[in-house]
Amino acid sequence: MVSREEWLAARKTLLAEEKELTRARDQVNANRRRLPMIRIEKSYRLEGPDGKVGLPDLFEGRPQLVMHHFMFGPDWDEACPSCSSAADGIGRLRQLHVRNTSLVAVSRAPYEKIVAYKKRMGWTFPWYSSYGSDFNFDFHATLDDRVEPVLLHFRSEADLADSGTPWTGGPWEPSMRGEEMPGISAFLQVGNAVFHTYSTFGRGIEEFHNGYPYLDLTALGRQEAWEEPLGRATPLGLQVGGPGMRAPDAYNT
Repeated sequence: MVSREEWLAARKTLLAEEKELTRARDQVNANRRRLPMIRIEKSYRLEGPDGKVGLPDLFEGRPQLVMHHFMFGPDWDEACPSCSSAADGIGRLRQLHVRNTSLVAVSRAPYEKIVAYKKRMGWTFPWYSSYGSDFNFDFHATLDDRVEPVLLHFRSEADLADSGTPWTGGPWEPSMRGEEMPGISAFLQVGNAVFHTYSTFGRGIEEFHNGYPYLDLTALGRQEAWEEPLGRATPLGLQVGGPGMRAPDAYNT
């Protein structure tokens, strides 16, 4: 504990770091908007509430589309807890819609499984199935070198032989075929043409976990084992990230 004056001095020091981060973020965002685009030539078919539709239909008449690559494999009983944590924070889409932007989720699970899980969670955002198509593989949201060359966090098999995969620290192995990846992609529609403008994976999507930005402001943070100061939240038994993460309705709150 310190005096208000001491706290204010420490807060101003941190404020200088926060402002530097804000300026850096603005520059990165500007650079992201300057990225070149790839025209989508393949005709994908995804299943939603109106049956099979094409990628342009997901825009719902708006020029921009943001897509959650939601981890939900065809043989899974329920979706990924971490992806579900992010999805649990998706509320009204009005602020996107008024800026001519649509948002959807896409998973490889059959649509019937998606509908059941979505109802269980009480979610209302659009969620489509790419089951039976190449969509997930082409956008590296599902990894299988037999379908599409591996690109894990933008690293090829050769890169992974040096840097290692996040799970094992070793190279890509055939046993990893079918690995689902969480990610977010952005698309732009101009006339009848659809362009892929951006994708991010791994920690690139963590700011879309609705609780994280709030928790990062607190003294106990996200209450995960890796955070510094190490061990601060351990006595409370609140570590829920990583392996401890569950489906949103599985917490006793």
